[in-house]
Amino acid sequence: MSQFTKILIANRGEIACRVATTARRMGIQTVAVYSDADANAQHVKACDQAVHIGGSAPADSYLQWQRMLDAALATGAQAVHPGYGFLSENADFATACAAAGLVFIGPKPASIQAMGLKAGSKRLMAQAGVPLVPGYHGDNQDATFLQSQADGMGYPVLIKANAGGGGKGMRIVETSADFAAALESCQREAIKSFANDSVLIEKYMQRPRHIEIQVFGDMHGNCVYLFERDCSVQRRHQKVLEEAPAPGITHAFRQAMGEAAVAAAKAVNYVGAGTVEFIVEQSPLGGAGDMTFYFMEMNTRLQVEHPVTEAITGLDLVEWQLRVAAGEVLPKTQDQLAMRGHAIEARICAENPNQQFLPATGQLLHFATPQASRFELAGDNGVRLDTGVTQGDVVSPFYDSMLAKLIVWGADREQALAKLDAALSEMNVVGVANNVAFLRDVVQSQSFSQAILDTALIEREHAHLFKSNTFPVVTACAAAVAHGLQQEMAGIDNDPWSARDGWQTTGVAARHFNLQWMHTDEPQDVRASLSNGRLAVAYQGGVTDHSFDWRASASAKGLSICLDGQWCDVSVVAAGMQRHVFARSGQALLSVVDLLSASQQVDDGGGGLNAPMPGKVVSIAVKAGDTVSKGQVVAVMEAMKMEHSIASPRDGVVAEVLYAVADQVAEGQALLTLHD
Repeated sequence: MSQFTKILIANRGEIACRVATTARRMGIQTVAVYSDADANAQHVKACDQAVHIGGSAPADSYLQWQRMLDAALATGAQAVHPGYGFLSENADFATACAAAGLVFIGPKPASIQAMGLKAGSKRLMAQAGVPLVPGYHGDNQDATFLQSQADGMGYPVLIKANAGGGGKGMRIVETSADFAAALESCQREAIKSFANDSVLIEKYMQRPRHIEIQVFGDMHGNCVYLFERDCSVQRRHQKVLEEAPAPGITHAFRQAMGEAAVAAAKAVNYVGAGTVEFIVEQSPLGGAGDMTFYFMEMNTRLQVEHPVTEAITGLDLVEWQLRVAAGEVLPKTQDQLAMRGHAIEARICAENPNQQFLPATGQLLHFATPQASRFELAGDNGVRLDTGVTQGDVVSPFYDSMLAKLIVWGADREQALAKLDAALSEMNVVGVANNVAFLRDVVQSQSFSQAILDTALIEREHAHLFKSNTFPVVTACAAAVAHGLQQEMAGIDNDPWSARDGWQTTGVAARHFNLQWMHTDEPQDVRASLSNGRLAVAYQGGVTDHSFDWRASASAKGLSICLDGQWCDVSVVAAGMQRHVFARSGQALLSVVDLLSASQQVDDGGGGLNAPMPGKVVSIAVKAGDTVSKGQVVAVMEAMKMEHSIASPRDGVVAEVLYAVADQVAEGQALLTLHD
């Protein structure tokens, strides 16, 4: 088959933009599809054509595969690239593409089916000689039977949705008493996400690493592995940082894993890009010689973290996908593949790490990024940014919370870490809660910086990662003051009578700035006073005095401030009364206090418990008259593809339940009211 001339991308956001970039370079036209919420999305602008396919909810648009086929046929596309998520691992969709005369840019339907159900794939892998984690992978789904299996293998255990992926439908169970509730929750999430509530039970490893192998097969029986990625740093069973190669892995261990991955792929006659995921058990003392790997699952699609593999191999995996789908032989053999340097990817997400990574929605009022190539590593700085959003876009509650992927490459891991930290410091996001500061803390943590890796890293480093903001209050205040002065001076001509510098004929003028430090449970009042080149800052009862100067900066940061003779570049973004301060050393949030404002805190009177974001009520665990305690889960909501437990903020008695299961709830709406 000759190269395609036009393809439809059956996805949205960053991955749709990523596929379109490679297609354009290869001279292939692209067709985007979009929902109501995505009418002005970046992936629509990135493609040559765009077709509207339905409502904002995925079930009304991106999961409607017949509409995808209709759009492809109507626009003359020859093939469909599914991206990842949505329909990417839907065997029925792949079959329907073939029936419609379209090429599905991915594996054959039989391969997707074979690897799509975890229990069945594990039985297949056992036959192929691939090592498995001890557990129950059978068909008996009786709750009592499953608990007996878990009790028999000993706790902790891991319940996993048979058709799951992306951390959905997965629960760690520490004791037998917790098993029934965890199973019910897991099955409920699985049926919503995958229309299949069957599960498997596995022994939960104590110090596991999550290491995966990128594989590629063609239609001519060839299959290679493109080395490994370490994806051990996770929250809520979803990846946060990924890197290649995996630190501390020997050549022999890498080769053994790679050969096992190829055996797994060949067992299902795999074609295209796929990832074989292994859980690696390590001894308490660590060391590659003490590691054992077990097959976990195979993802029959391109992975979110594929750019780190591209960075260390110099290959374009999307180009490989397109060539293989068109019938070409793999561009390289195993002997021709080699690694160079080290790459790390950080997932920038709209979420609040300090509220159990609750996804966030809203408008991106400010979205500044480091100097980077887009969707490929180019140039000398080794920084790449893959994103499907830009400043002004709205993050909706309908889709995944990922805003961007920041990828860096260095000659070694130490250099890559330094580049990643520097690039994250230039990733300035305002408008939605985000995890940029948290990612910097992870990168700087002892465990990650020293490659002491396992899937419990975030929990182990909790004290470091969830500490109070250590950005100096004085520096933040100085930045806010300089920003205010800069804004006042903007547009003023050289007329001395128009100056707003506070000059007067007698005495010394003083300027006062009333602010609030927003990094505590209760905002702390701060008073900054500027007089004759001195800045006094009163905070928490103490007063500090500093020499102060400022000037416009030629750097992207925009301002330079000088405290006690030391200059630093900062950027200040105003969003209403808030002032977001960004610097190389970190970021901070201040609020300008309007002393003339009569606004007051509004008491809801009944002690309401509000929805933290827009979503759907999945379950209500209480009724009017029930007594609840602080921290007790009273409801479960589903938003941005994940379930979120809602806990009572205090002890009390339920006065009224305001919503029912399956109701849609707007952000901030009271779910129920409490009284003492």
